Amino acid sequence: MNPLHYLADLETKPRWLNLLADRFAQGNPFAAAPRDVDRVLLLGMGSSRYAASVAASDLRMAGIAAAAEPASVDASWPPDPRTLIVAISATGESAETLDAIERYRGRSPIVALVNEPSSTLARHADVVVEMGAGEEVAGVACRSFQHTGLMLRALETHLTGIDDDLAALARQVAHASADLLRTSGAWLPRIALSLGSPAGVFLLAPVERFSSAEQGALMIREGPRRPASACETGDWAHVDVYLTKTLDYRAILFAGSRWDAQALAWLMKRGATFVAVGADIPGAKHVIRYPGDDDPDIARHAEVLVPELLAATWWRQAG
Repeated sequence: MNPLHYLADLETKPRWLNLLADRFAQGNPFAAAPRDVDRVLLLGMGSSRYAASVAASDLRMAGIAAAAEPASVDASWPPDPRTLIVAISATGESAETLDAIERYRGRSPIVALVNEPSSTLARHADVVVEMGAGEEVAGVACRSFQHTGLMLRALETHLTGIDDDLAALARQVAHASADLLRTSGAWLPRIALSLGSPAGVFLLAPVERFSSAEQGALMIREGPRRPASACETGDWAHVDVYLTKTLDYRAILFAGSRWDAQALAWLMKRGATFVAVGADIPGAKHVIRYPGDDDPDIARHAEVLVPELLAATWWRQAG
């Protein structure tokens, strides 16, 4: 793991996203996966689980019985020919994910969503779908997280038959990412200074985009090894608000929740320092905007670049 390699992985996001858009334009990557199923179970660990959780919610809103579970779960839905298993692992070698699919092999159709098509997980699956995120030379799942989320949108279109223009979405996310990279020289040094605290940094996001907070917090823990925690914006008032009274509380708020005002009232009342991403929020120490940030679909897949770049900065500073 190397901070300069990690930054290079982040800087190439737009290029790989445009390549993904080209793939979407050629057809749905999940075309070989069964559609006539009763349930969908998404399994993964870490970044894979984060992306899977919001995707499962999307599937349920589309009327499909879907659940996302950590692959380390001892038991979930029983094996059944009409239960589609989607096992997610960028490397295709996550021990927990390989263990989880053993109870389903030969009894449920298994789709492997991987970045390494020659991996063990790919060899044990019925259908293999490549993320197409390229080699992440730093060994940190950043581009693969973004591609996982977009690929799971493709799974949704496959199962529902709704013809979303995923190629256009991927290009919009690429454009948003390129803009964040281009403007980062203006805002990144300032938020790196403002959010530095021995107590760590806290990330709030709407439930529909909670993966952004989870992934962002993971990148800050994994790279610079700083404390970082994720909380859903509405739930924050029930589980994390208490810390604003005792800690030097610094936060990133991914705007767009119906419960932003509730969280903001406490943040400002307690004198917390927070950075707003995606909207002009009164009281924010800094505001970061980018093209399409008022579109939840674009925001879900682009906004995580803010804490990822913050992690890269702190990681380099740590040597």
